[in-house]
Amino acid sequence: MDNVARLLKESWTLVEEDRERLSAHFYARLFLLDPTLRQLFPVQMNGQGDRLLEAIITAIHTVDDPESFDEFLRALGRDHRKYHVDDTHYATMGVALLDALRSTAGDGWNLEYDQAWRDAYAAIAAKMTAGAADDDNPPFWHAEVLTHERHGPDIAVLTCRALQHPLSWRAGQYVSLELPRFHPRVWRNYSVANAPNDDNVLEFHVRSPGAGWVSGALVRRVQPGHLLRLAAPMGSMTLDRSSERDILCVAGGVGLAPVKALVEELASYNRTRWVHVFYGARHATDLYALAGLQELVAAHPWLSVTAACSDDPDFDGELGDIPDVVARYGPWTTHDCYVSGSAQMVRSTLRVLAADEVPPPNIRYDTFGDL
Repeated sequence: MDNVARLLKESWTLVEEDRERLSAHFYARLFLLDPTLRQLFPVQMNGQGDRLLEAIITAIHTVDDPESFDEFLRALGRDHRKYHVDDTHYATMGVALLDALRSTAGDGWNLEYDQAWRDAYAAIAAKMTAGAADDDNPPFWHAEVLTHERHGPDIAVLTCRALQHPLSWRAGQYVSLELPRFHPRVWRNYSVANAPNDDNVLEFHVRSPGAGWVSGALVRRVQPGHLLRLAAPMGSMTLDRSSERDILCVAGGVGLAPVKALVEELASYNRTRWVHVFYGARHATDLYALAGLQELVAAHPWLSVTAACSDDPDFDGELGDIPDVVARYGPWTTHDCYVSGSAQMVRSTLRVLAADEVPPPNIRYDTFGDL
């Protein structure tokens, strides 16, 4: 597998600068091979290709780590049940993917690369189909919106109850969400902002400063009583209950959602681990959940919260980007670290933790788009 991993990563350099062309060729070829597949995708395909490529990139970077490779692909297979993908579709997608890679790579492509991708895709498809086959849950859950609160012009906190079937998740995980009323067949990932409960109620924190379809509708159009669809939970930003290390949580904006869930779960059993939460935003008005965090601090002596604003000189607290604030309070070498926010914020925080020589296995994070 080491040689296959080397060939995959080497060949990827031939196409990674031309992802848009790769995506366009893949979907054109896919729908030509099987026109019925088009109905599984949204009317507007904007962004669909990026999610495909993110999955491919993750797969090729984990192929030489068998445990992560297996876990990621089985979860991906379970997740793709929401698209009504079956075993025959994987074969068609494999043909379209290889054709797109060859076309985009051009003269740099060779037979070794071709065989490596054939072998890798066969393993990917097998693990995804196995993950889907082993899942007894429905492809997705229907959920009813219970509450919806606006915080300023572009942030909303909403709760919903999964109907008919229990939905099991772990604090720190995320789910894909669809709004059939507004944007059918368009799915976006959102972290669950509360710990698991017996009522099947999930909380989400959503920000939409621009014209994002799903996030925009969740902030500005969704109301109590509306129905959503939720896919199976995913993500590895979960608590290690066997660890005795203290905990650092770093959250930017609505990246607070999974951190809030982690703190809620810790509140149910933690007595010995100090938990330090750093919560950052540009302006004080964007720290929409600070009051709730402070209530948790008052109830749990092991919890501390440090808030910071990067663009609000009048803020009565820490000033600066949250990764820089975290660096000032370090070192964090002996902590379990959880990071949630924009991709840029996560990257900056990971650099801070690397400078502190935090062992990589002690750092957990998930990044995904939330258009």
